[in-house]
Amino acid sequence: MTTKLIEQLRTSKIVAILRLNDLSDATPIVDSLFAGGIRFLEFTLTNPKAPSVLREVRTQLDYFEKGDAAIGLGSIRNLEEAKLAIDSGAQFVVCPIVDLEVIRYCRSVGIPVMPGAMTPTEIYTAWKEGADVVKLFPAGNLGPSYLRDVLAPMPFLPIMPTGGITLDNMQSYFRSGAIAVGIGSSLIPGDALIRRDWGCIESAARAYVDACTSST
Repeated sequence: MTTKLIEQLRTSKIVAILRLNDLSDATPIVDSLFAGGIRFLEFTLTNPKAPSVLREVRTQLDYFEKGDAAIGLGSIRNLEEAKLAIDSGAQFVVCPIVDLEVIRYCRSVGIPVMPGAMTPTEIYTAWKEGADVVKLFPAGNLGPSYLRDVLAPMPFLPIMPTGGITLDNMQSYFRSGAIAVGIGSSLIPGDALIRRDWGCIESAARAYVDACTSST
């Protein structure tokens, strides 16, 4: 399961990060992103309702059970939160930091884990301890050239830049060796959320997906 899901991520290339204060429209937001071609979606534990909303979304949208998409929980900082994420139905776990307990636990239960790291040592340590993908975070302060420099001596590292990724710079990260990118606020137009314009969100997602296709 872990290997299959990570291969799907390598193909789809985008994790949509839903760091939202209001999750009352979570299901139509997720459905709009899926309609636009997004196949990996991440709620974040910065909203305490995220675990219950994740469970609800999985119940209402059957493509997660069918394996056509995957939904995870991010901002996981310790073992207790990792267990909460998995108990809530998260199909993958994302962290802002390298916590070895979290990595080892996720590996033991067969759930893909993507810890956040910044320095070459942190990135390599996370991978060595069993991270399926290492989230380069915050990528916006580092840029594609930093990723390229890290991968020069360690091209085997599966790295997913997150933070500051936009439609304008995304392909630069792929050219520098990223296997995927995590995209947050730039993916979902804020005014579309206010208007509940699901078609606008779908179109925005499609623009990113099309850009990924053109970069291959």
